[in-house]
Amino acid sequence: MIPNSKANVRDRDKSVLGIVSSKYQIVQNHEAFDFTDNLLGMGVKYETAGSLNGGRRVWLLAKLPERYIINGENIEPYLVFSNSHDGSAAITVAMTPIRIACQNTLNLALRQAKRAWSAKHTGNIAGKLHEAQETLQLAHTYMGELGKEIDVLNRIKLTDSKAMELIHNELAPYPDNATAIQKQNINKIREDMAIRYFDAPDLKSLPKNAYRFVNAISDHATHSNPIRKTENYQENLFMKSLEGHPMIDRAYSLIKAAA
Repeated sequence: MIPNSKANVRDRDKSVLGIVSSKYQIVQNHEAFDFTDNLLGMGVKYETAGSLNGGRRVWLLAKLPERYIINGENIEPYLVFSNSHDGSAAITVAMTPIRIACQNTLNLALRQAKRAWSAKHTGNIAGKLHEAQETLQLAHTYMGELGKEIDVLNRIKLTDSKAMELIHNELAPYPDNATAIQKQNINKIREDMAIRYFDAPDLKSLPKNAYRFVNAISDHATHSNPIRKTENYQENLFMKSLEGHPMIDRAYSLIKAAA
């Protein structure tokens, strides 16, 4: 028995979803989805929902009613909601803008606008969900700031040599004492990034600039086949749409620093 802890057990099959703090407050799945209903009203379109890790984490993807034309492109805002039953993660809601031309995510970590909100499974959950409701009304603010940032990225010109330098030296460098196999695998990653930047059909109409580069890396991060596909690869990839993909964030920060 673990002091100040309890087992979170699913009624249906009595399976233990996790060992949690005695202060842990349960939010049932129907309560979680009621939250999104109350938050978004009739304008929301639910896309899909599911569970991860045997029901330990549940998620919902919903499309917000607003449409945004940014840089002459249709970028649609989605909401990703996640709740865990094993104490591993907070209740989390995040904006995930999708560039419709290629289904690339542009959930950039903007300093000017909050993209995600979370609350721990402690205290007054009803009050915290109310805070989430107020915070998510800032979705429009985030999309407005994203539009401004895309304008900034569009003004950052990028030479071919600089693009390759960022790919080789920053995004896909060789580790120290790399083996021949490691170099071969990294070369495949480099080649895929470069092909997407220089030759992706949906990017060819864009000038060679920072916005095109971030899109190419997003395309690679979310659509390329990994060198080794683990059993939970798809689950991990989905959660990065909620938490932010580190490679996309790094490409974004690198290109801004190089301006």
